Amino acid sequence: MSSAIDVTIMGQPYRLACKEGEEIALKQAVAYLDERMCVIRDAGKIKGNDRIAVMAALGMAAEFLASRTSQGPFAELSVADVRDKITTMHTVLDSALAPQERLF
Repeated sequence: MSSAIDVTIMGQPYRLACKEGEEIALKQAVAYLDERMCVIRDAGKIKGNDRIAVMAALGMAAEFLASRTSQGPFAELSVADVRDKITTMHTVLDSALAPQERLF
């Protein structure tokens, strides 16, 4: 079963679908994404929410890949666990970018 949770990313409200039992993980992912995107936005070097989201995603992907060593925080996760985390990130990014699509 799935439920929906309300979150805010860079001041924008979103309602996201979430599997039962994964609400905390999704909220943590949203908080991390929001923090990363706000840092990029506040630096003032990149304009546009879509570009900010891509830069945040690239930074997060680099962190993830660097942490895949045997000592990283993801070292004990199975491939399925990692896939679930990436799916959650995709959901967050899709939700964050959806309003931008309407502008073009």
